[in-house]
Parts: sequence; C-alpha cells; structure tokens
Amino acid sequence: MIRAATLALWSHWRRHPVQLLTLVVGIALATGLWSAVQAINAEARASYARAAAQLGTDRLDRLSRSDGAPMSVSEYLKLRQAGWQVAAVLQGTLRVNGGGVTVTGIDLLAWPDLPAIAEASSGSIAPVEVLTAPGRLFADAELAKALRDRPDLPPVSETTALPPRRILTDIGTVEAILNRAGQISYLLVLPDQPKGRPPLAEIAPGLTRQAARGTQDIARLTDSFHLNLTAFGLLSFVVGLFIVHGTVGLTFEQRRPLIRTLRALGLPMRLLMRLILAELLLLALLGGAIGLVVGYLVAAALLPDVAATLRGLYGAPAEGSVSLRPIWLVSGLGMAVAGTLLASAQTLWRLSRLPILAAPGQHRWSARPRAMRMQMLASLAVVATGIAAFAVFDGLIAGFALMAGCLLGAALALPPALAGLLFLGKRMARGPLAEWVMADMRAQLPGLSLALMALLLALAANIGVGTMVASFRLTFNGWLDQRLTSTYYVNARDDAQGAELAAWLTPRTDAVLPIRSVEITTGAHPLFVYGIVDHVSYRRHWPLIAADADVWQRVMSGQAALINEQIARRDGLWPGSTVTLAPGWEMPVAGVYSDYGNPTGQAIVALDQLLDHFPDVPNTRFGVHLPADQAEQQVEELRAAFDLPPGAVIPQQTLKAQSRAIFEKTFLVTGALNVLTLGVAGFAILTSLLTLWSQRLPQLAPVWALGQTRTGLAWLELLRAVVLAAMTALLAVPLGLVLAWLLLSVINVAAFGWQLPMYLFPLEWVRLFALALLTAAAAAALPMLRLRRLPPAQLLKVFANES
Repeated sequence: MIRAATLALWSHWRRHPVQLLTLVVGIALATGLWSAVQAINAEARASYARAAAQLGTDRLDRLSRSDGAPMSVSEYLKLRQAGWQVAAVLQGTLRVNGGGVTVTGIDLLAWPDLPAIAEASSGSIAPVEVLTAPGRLFADAELAKALRDRPDLPPVSETTALPPRRILTDIGTVEAILNRAGQISYLLVLPDQPKGRPPLAEIAPGLTRQAARGTQDIARLTDSFHLNLTAFGLLSFVVGLFIVHGTVGLTFEQRRPLIRTLRALGLPMRLLMRLILAELLLLALLGGAIGLVVGYLVAAALLPDVAATLRGLYGAPAEGSVSLRPIWLVSGLGMAVAGTLLASAQTLWRLSRLPILAAPGQHRWSARPRAMRMQMLASLAVVATGIAAFAVFDGLIAGFALMAGCLLGAALALPPALAGLLFLGKRMARGPLAEWVMADMRAQLPGLSLALMALLLALAANIGVGTMVASFRLTFNGWLDQRLTSTYYVNARDDAQGAELAAWLTPRTDAVLPIRSVEITTGAHPLFVYGIVDHVSYRRHWPLIAADADVWQRVMSGQAALINEQIARRDGLWPGSTVTLAPGWEMPVAGVYSDYGNPTGQAIVALDQLLDHFPDVPNTRFGVHLPADQAEQQVEELRAAFDLPPGAVIPQQTLKAQSRAIFEKTFLVTGALNVLTLGVAGFAILTSLLTLWSQRLPQLAPVWALGQTRTGLAWLELLRAVVLAAMTALLAVPLGLVLAWLLLSVINVAAFGWQLPMYLFPLEWVRLFALALLTAAAAAALPMLRLRRLPPAQLLKVFANES
C-alpha cells in the first residue's frame, strides 16, 4: 500500500511539472539568498577572529596606562624584573597609498609565539633579520606589494597568517618607522605567570588591567552591519516562502480527488500525512541544496564589496574570498526544511481535518468579508506587538522588532485593502464587462495575495533603503564639503620632519592647521581627542547640530569642548553638560557636531589644552590652506624639498573621492539584495499566475461563450495582473517611507549613534512604480499567451456537466 500510495502522490508532479519546478525554485531562492548572507557574515567574523589571533587579543589580557598615554620602557622593565611575564606592543597608523594601515610591533624576544613569525622562521628568513636593523615587515600579498614601493621602509615579507591592511614586525622596527622611540601602547599579559609575583598596584599603580576582549570590539562595531544583512536575507527568505506556500496550497486543492480516493481505498490518514511530509522534506533538501549553490555564487560575487565596506567604514580586517563553512551549509539546509514545513503548515493542518469522503470540487477562491476582517485585525495586532516591543526594549533588536511588526502587519493588511479598493472600483465601473473584471479580480485576490505581499515587501524595501541611501548621500556630501576645507593634507614621517614642514609651509600659504589627536582607551568606549588652533575655517564650516552662544570663543580659549553626535546620543551629553575626556580632565560641552561614518567618539579642544595633558602627541599631520590654482605647483615643490612619497600629500578632492567611494561600497550590497528581492517577488507573481491559470477556466468560459474572444480575455488577464501590481505599488510608497524613517531615525541611531535627515525622491517612486508594472506584465505574459492559444474545446468542456 505504501508503494502504491507513494506512486500515486508522485504522479501529480508528472502531470504538473511546472508546479514541481515552482516549488523547488521557491525553496532554492529562499535558501539561496539567506545562505548567501550567512556565508558573508560567517566569513567576515572568521576574518575578525583570525586578526585577533595574530596579536593574542582573543586570549591575553592587556595592561595600559589609566590616562591613555603611552607607557615607558622603564615601566616595562620594572614589571619584567618583578617577575611579570608581559610583552610590549607599540601600535600606530602608517599612510600607504593615501590610506591608513595598522602597524603593530611586538617585543618578539618576550613573545615570539606568532603565526606570521613562525611561518617566516620555517622559510628562508632567519629570526635575526627580524630583530636587528633595519628589521623586516610582514603583511599579506596585496599590502606587501604596496610597501615595497616605499624606499623609507624595511624589507617586506609576504605572509598568509595576517589579515588585510595589517603590518606586523618587531617593536624596535615600529619605533623607527613611526619615530616613537621608547613608547609602548600596551602590554600583553602572557600565559603561565609565575606564582608569588608582586601585585600590579604595588609596582605599577598607574597601569590598569583589561580582560581579553577577543573579537568583541570589532564584533560590537560591525554588529549593526551584519544585522542589516541578516534582515535583508530574512526578508528574501520570507518572500521565497510565499512562493512555497502558494504552490503547496494549490497542490493540495488539485490533489483532493486523489486524497479522497486513497482514503476510500483504506489508506490511514497518519500514513498519508507521513508520506506527504516525506515528500516535502525530500523536495526541501533538493531545493536547499540548489539554494546553497546559488548562495555560494551570490556570496562570492558580493563579498569583495562587503570586505571593502568593513575595512573602509569600520576598519575591520575582512577578507574578500568565501570559504565553504559547515555552519552555513547546515544552517542553510535547516532553514530550507524549517521554511518548507512552516509554509506547508496550514495545508497539512487542513489535510489532517479533511473528511474521508470530502467532495473534490473546485477550490472556491473568494474574498470573504469575515476572513478579510480577521486578517485586518491580525495586521493591527502584529503592528501593535512591534510597537510594544520597541517601547519595552532598547537597542537594535527593539528597532528591528518595530520594523518587522510594521512590515508584516502591512503585508497582512494588503489583501483587505486591495479588496476594499476593488469593491469601490466595481461600484464605479460602467458596463457589464468592466463590472465583471472588477468582481473577478476581487474573487481571484486570495489566490494572488501571497505573491502581491511579496511584491509589497520588495517594493517597500527598495523605497525604504533607496530613500535612506539617497538621504545619506546628500547629507554625507554636504558634510564632506563642510569638514574638508583645506586645499590639501600632508603627512610627515616624524615630529622632526613635521616641524620642518610647518616652517617651510607657513610663509608660503594662507594657513597651516595641525591635525593632532590622542586616543583615550579608558572606559567602555574609545575616545579620540583632537586639538585645534583658532582659524576662520572652523567657525564658518564646521557642522554643528547643537551649540551654546559663543561656542567657538569658549572652545578656542580653553573653556569648553566640542563632542560628536555619537557621544552626545550615547551618553546624553548636550550643550551645558560636562564630558570626561581623561581621568582628572573634565570640560563643559559647548557644542555637538555631526560626524557621519565614524563609529567612535570624538572630542575637540584647543590645542594648548590637549598638549597640557598629553605633551607627546605626534605633530605629523597638517591641513594646508591656499588658493586652489597654486596648490599643484606647491605640492610638487614640497615633494621635491622633502623627498615625500606620493601618499604623503593628499589633495582635498582626492580625499573626498576616496570617502565617497567608501560610501558607495557601503551600500552596494544592500542595493544588490534589494534587486534580488524584487526579482524573487516577480517570480512569485509568475508562479502564482502559472499555477492558477487553469483554475480560471470556469470563470472565463461563460464570458467567452457570451462573445468575448480569447485574445480579448488574454489582454484582460494581463490587465488584471498590471492593475493589482499598480495598486500594490501605490500602497508600497507609504510603507517604504515608514521603513526609511525607521532606518534613519531608529535603526541608524541605535547602530551608529547619529541621526540623518530624511529627503524625499518622488522620481525614484515613479521608476519603481514602472518597474512593478513591468514585473507584473512580464509575469503575466506567459499565462496570457497560454490562454490566447487555448483550444476552444477546453473552454467547451466547462459546460459538459451543466444540466
């Protein structure tokens, strides 16, 4: 009996291969986009872990000064002599080809247990070459190639044991490169500490011990980015499940005569349920396997841009290649199976309650008023749940809960809203054919509702994300024009060269503005404090979003400080509050400035104030003001006079172009996922129309018999799809604007700490409206063609059983 029942069930797919293809493709699309996002996230996090492992931050505690200042060699030696097993680390930034790379020097005599050093020692490089002048740098292949063009740097060796944009070497080599002799950024507390060593408070009371952070810092910084990707992957997964749900539901309706026959022949309901479940699981695994292949290809195509975004915007060490990882392979198949079962749950429940002699009949597609009212109430309940979650909880999860409640609630409200619009359309229609078209669309609405929900979500995501990106672009470009006012920027090798550059430039320019800063590592969040000199460019152009009276006078006189929006929103500090810049250093807040693209806190004080607390701040970066037509000639003279490398001088326009390129890379992935989601929605409409068109014959045959041609009916079918898509697109506009507001004012503030103004782009809505109509027309083209070529005999069969 089992074999016969299995063959009977599978015979349905032989008679309806399009449905089988639709079901498998729906599962594959849902799984593919989800697994692509998971592969990207897993690869990025694996890169963070590899980067942390190189320096031991994933398993070693740190010692650093409580005031954030560099440590001295004497403090290091004192700890070593007292029995503390520690290794000194000096870390800084080196300009390479106009961009900054992190250079880390470690006392390799104290701690040689590093993968890059071990890899070099096993080759042709002797350890003494690393420890003696001029030293040796280690970097990945791409960075090593760029470093070899710098004659002022030691020899460079390629290694696969370091992440991108990172240089590793001995601490003595870094001292020479950065001109920071005798300085130490922090100490690594090595494992296997001897017993009986004196406590830290006795021998070094100015040092504090920080627990091993692993990849927590980078993970916290990039959590919002990965959460956004996950949200898009989940949206695509849900849209794909709409296809599965609709196909499984239609399959059940078409199988009702078969199911009735099998039950009448004695097949138990439990066995029938097991056979159908086994069938669904097999198809889920097949679609999931195809989806994993699709996901791998999508991830491989998008990951280079993701890596560029993470490196450029966050400074996170992400690589641009994808590897097959068991975690996302298993999760992809698991999501395929779980999603298929979830999409089929309603159908399986209806099957379990089906009477043994239930009449097969034709499925009654109709927009029943009671069902529509219940669905609208469910929509309101979902939205209320999202609002309640946002009110009770804080942070990104609460923001995404609110956004999910709005999206899902709007999707549930779509069929009732369309039914109401079609009812009004029917009352306004003139002529019997127009009335029939409106009534027929309303009757067919439940069969197309899931596909239209998918289209609504895809269009809303496009409008919302597009509005966010365009608003960010306008704001970011204006902000760059305000912040980057110097004609060009120059970087010296060390303080001595910096002083020579300043002396050479001062009589030849309008102004030479030093860019000096110190990173404070105390507290839960890093803080960069910048010291500036009084100049009209700050007063005229610096973008303040909140300020007291005489803000610049107070800052330049050393009476107050400016802080960026990130600190203001995170700590609730606004003009009139007091900010702690370092232990024992507090200042009133005179103003808050916008600082887009920066995930960390910043403060600005008068340069004299900064030097009073941190006299050893490097003086190697300057912004130069002079007429733009004189800049090119002066830059050439400057390079000739000081033998500066090409990356040491950066024109303003070049810096702006680099910043804008990083910005565009940031949103390239979300734009690609938007396009893919819209494509999946279009496929959902196509599959719904293909699988339902045969159900239309009882409704179309009487109209054909009354004189309407098959060609006319085919055009009416195309019109039906286009009209429904048009109404869905119109309803997607307000939903997309709500989504954009949530992204700009809720998600962005929780993720990054700044709020962006919202701009409207009606022309973009028109483009998406046209794209929605084109998608619906393309999806309806094949069913339209099939109806136009339908033999009249098939339409006549509808009347065969009429009495």
